Amino acid sequence: MRSGRPDEEGERGTGPARIPDADRRVFTRALADAMAGQEAHAVPARLCQACVDLLDISGASVSLSGEPGLGALWWSSDPVAAQLAEAQYSLGDGPCRSALRLVAPVLAGDLTDRADAWRWPVFAQRALELGVRAVFSFPLGSGAVGVGTLDLYRRAPGPLSARDMAFAFPASDAITFALMKIQTSAEAVSDNGHDMSSWLDAAESDHAEVHYATGMVMVQLGVDPQHALARLRAYAFAEGRTITDVARGVIARTVRFDE
Repeated sequence: MRSGRPDEEGERGTGPARIPDADRRVFTRALADAMAGQEAHAVPARLCQACVDLLDISGASVSLSGEPGLGALWWSSDPVAAQLAEAQYSLGDGPCRSALRLVAPVLAGDLTDRADAWRWPVFAQRALELGVRAVFSFPLGSGAVGVGTLDLYRRAPGPLSARDMAFAFPASDAITFALMKIQTSAEAVSDNGHDMSSWLDAAESDHAEVHYATGMVMVQLGVDPQHALARLRAYAFAEGRTITDVARGVIARTVRFDE
């Protein structure tokens, strides 16, 4: 399922390197343990945590793509990883958006370096404010279709090592497989009895406010969904708020766009 090659505009990379068999066995065992005995909907988070445990990174998240320009956070290892995902979701730009568009890894080893920062200047500024210096996004999907991203971050600058690159590819493949299994298992049911037939619907439940608010802005301004979402993002950026927070204001009618 591996998608493309590292984006050449980001941190230069040579792709997966051959790693010692002993290291490969450790990583393979970690992935197997993450999946063993787990409900289908819990597997992506467990696999992502395995990345945090095994790779030289500070945190990770899995985000899923929905309608054009929309997305949702499935899981994050810590608040910083969640805020990085939320920033990209609010801005509609960042490494994960680039990885989805290119269906190829996007590697930025130093967000203070002009070659990396100029590509997403607003996101880079926000990442630096959070103490993040390096970000690495790997597309989840098969062939030319991206369903989301595995996003890794580090507080220290520098590229991923050859070992970590070699591990990141099979990890993203395993997460893709787990997500696909959830999507296609129409009869899968979690322990609490909730239908898990659509992993995208489940992942986007936390961002339902944005979808609803986008519809309200469409009515207020008489514009299409893309324009309404762009207005929400612009307002959120200007006010220094997240798009989810602004959406809640629209729903509560404390924020209006037709005044």
